[in-house]
Amino acid sequence: MLEVHRDICGYCGCCVSVCPEGALELIDAYLEVDKKCTGCGICAKVCPLGALEVLDEVKV
Repeated sequence: MLEVHRDICGYCGCCVSVCPEGALELIDAYLEVDKKCTGCGICAKVCPLGALEVLDEVKV
């Protein structure tokens, strides 16, 4: 699961271009995360502002 820290995100689109699943989309200065996200973390590694965080799924 991917968390977008919207207060930090600069909406540059770097993460969108590196996502191997195509799970990220930048729509009108809003980053949308699709359910196709596998939590690989590539986007978080390339984010220049550190606005993306991969969270472990909580098992209920």
